[in-house]
Amino acid sequence: MNEDAGPIFRQVATQIENAIVDGSLPEETQAPSSNELAVFHRINPATAAKGLNQLVTDGVLYKRRGVGMFVATGARDQLLKRRRSEFAEQYVRPLMAEAQKLGIPAHELTDMIDTWEDRR
Repeated sequence: MNEDAGPIFRQVATQIENAIVDGSLPEETQAPSSNELAVFHRINPATAAKGLNQLVTDGVLYKRRGVGMFVATGARDQLLKRRRSEFAEQYVRPLMAEAQKLGIPAHELTDMIDTWEDRR
């Protein structure tokens, strides 16, 4: 785990979220257990469980008593919606503010993005 990326339990939760978003952990499939995560990341099982439980609280995972945790139906859409909102706040809002300071209208900014895409 990366010490610069915040608390370890949050990193565990983010890793599971990423797997849901990219489709490698589909909805209604079983999530890794806290023990599996603890062994893989060489962390305390309680820390891994805290990350998983945060996802349960968020409605991304749900528990099946005696079986484990599973990805909730609609979890991917929920995560995409939240992440798009976070993306807008973290990147688009500052971009638009800077463009406004520089007198760049929205259509010109769109052209810049299209040109950037064409270079890739």
